Amino acid sequence: MEKRKKKLVFPDTLIIVAIVVLIVAVLSWIIPSGTYDYKEMNINGRVRNVAIDGTYHVIDKSKVTTTGFLGFFSSLYRGCVDAADIIFVILCCCGTFGVMVKTGAFHSGIGVLLKKFGKKGLLIVPILMILFGLGGSIFGMASEFYGFYPLIIGLGIAMGYDAMFGFAVIACGEFIGFMGATMNPYTVGIAQNIAGLELYSGTWYRAICFVLFEVIAIIYVLRYAKKIEKNPKLSAVYGEKSIHEFSEGDLESYSFSKSDAVVILDMIITLVILMIGLMKWEWDYPQLCGLFLIMSMVAAGVKKWTPNKWCSEFIDSAKTVVWGCILTGVAKAIVVVMGDAMIMDTVIYNLSNLLKSAPRGISAGLMLIVQTFINFFIPSGSGQAVASMPIMSQLSDIIGVSRQTAVLAFQFGDGLSNIFWPTADIVIICGLGGIKLEKWYKWFTPLFLILLAAQLVMIEIAVFIGY
Repeated sequence: MEKRKKKLVFPDTLIIVAIVVLIVAVLSWIIPSGTYDYKEMNINGRVRNVAIDGTYHVIDKSKVTTTGFLGFFSSLYRGCVDAADIIFVILCCCGTFGVMVKTGAFHSGIGVLLKKFGKKGLLIVPILMILFGLGGSIFGMASEFYGFYPLIIGLGIAMGYDAMFGFAVIACGEFIGFMGATMNPYTVGIAQNIAGLELYSGTWYRAICFVLFEVIAIIYVLRYAKKIEKNPKLSAVYGEKSIHEFSEGDLESYSFSKSDAVVILDMIITLVILMIGLMKWEWDYPQLCGLFLIMSMVAAGVKKWTPNKWCSEFIDSAKTVVWGCILTGVAKAIVVVMGDAMIMDTVIYNLSNLLKSAPRGISAGLMLIVQTFINFFIPSGSGQAVASMPIMSQLSDIIGVSRQTAVLAFQFGDGLSNIFWPTADIVIICGLGGIKLEKWYKWFTPLFLILLAAQLVMIEIAVFIGY
């Protein structure tokens, strides 16, 4: 009999995230509960509850909800309930763009692009990454790009690469742009207001950081593309079939019809209306989903589909992201457990205390590391700003770091870890893209460390020049 070597099987991402929830549940009994006092503050036209520095106080554990055996399993349910808005956005986006792709218009459009660019197709990568990056950097766009994931992943596969390549183009582009945050209203806008700085002051330095970080990411993605072009077995997702793969024949044989042009125009008009609504009328997920549903119905009508066919194609496409939806809800359970035990402010308080005794030369870098860790507990950019910046801005005065640099450390820490921590956006977009979280970590971790090092360098330069 042949001896078979037992292979180490990597646990499913759902199990990994559930283990993190369990660890946090145990910590809810150990970490002291506490809170800052909060005050209402009008920030850029919106009333937000902002932490008051120096008001942290411990709360008796008997007055909070620590997570026990049944509570652990209940938190998984509550996480899914709390993440219901995001879950339905994921289902709606994938269902909608599944319909859009199945009309064939994108196959035809991509076929035209491939004919036009040929071997120069990789020129599309820096263009797309910079465009997505500018959206994140200037307008704070993140969820607004959800609908693009199936399309860009399909484009990457059609170009002869893989799903990870297409996923990285949009994920790295938009979130590194969000991190660069030249004028991001949800991070820099709120943080500068709380810190008492002139709105969008210091943009020139953030613009330099944005360009540097995007260039690093573009080079990393292009090198990966070249690597798998030479040897497809080196693909991070080798042997796995993507849920967004364009497999209907040779794309270059498609002809671009008038109906295809109308479908593409339908999408462009919808996205333009969405951008205007988000910026001018403060639209949110309900309007986004409503517009996407209308867009897919119009596209189906242009292609002369029956209502039953639209329903069938929409449901079939939405089915592909059920795993991602469940993962999003389970990850949300981490925040639920911490909120019940009231340990978030305790973490912020103790991390900020670590900075007080640090030498000025490294305190700014440590501030970045602290903000990166805080983003695990508070993955919302605006939420992290109102919870941490009142403390960090006062702390920066004590340790001799400018408040502008403190804002820079906050935006860096918040932005990059959005595509690293399982409590943040990465679980959502992995669900949208059909990318396993462990595969993403294996691919992205080296780039994460490179960018983190680049952040630390830019922070120290900011201290040196008195930014």
